[in-house]
Amino acid sequence: QVQLVESGGGLVQAGGSLRLSCAVSGRTFSSFAILAWFRQAPGKEREFVAAISRSTSNTYYTDSVKGRFTISRDNAKNAVYLQMNSLKPEDTAVYYCAGRRYYCSVSGCYETLDYDYWGQGTQVTVSS
Repeated sequence: QVQLVESGGGLVQAGGSLRLSCAVSGRTFSSFAILAWFRQAPGKEREFVAAISRSTSNTYYTDSVKGRFTISRDNAKNAVYLQMNSLKPEDTAVYYCAGRRYYCSVSGCYETLDYDYWGQGTQVTVSS
């Protein structure tokens, strides 16, 4: 049984930082071609945040987080991370880790339907 478990969310003031982690179990980490982070704010649809390729370590970000967020992975720990700096109140959302088995370019897989596996989410709240 594949599990993606997020952690690291919390309450932070605007301008602060958080680091989200996603631990992958039940499936060889390397079998995920793409790992990504999405987020969903209250009353809004789930939206793409960032993705990282397994084979090339290429990354891709939505425009609103470029220069502030960094996605990375640690194959030895079967984990993917999202370092979030200079947080803004509009970053407040539940953040989800997602995995895709089959190859696509990181810039071409940004829809929720592109991903096969999902975590349960972790809440990030940024106060002004």
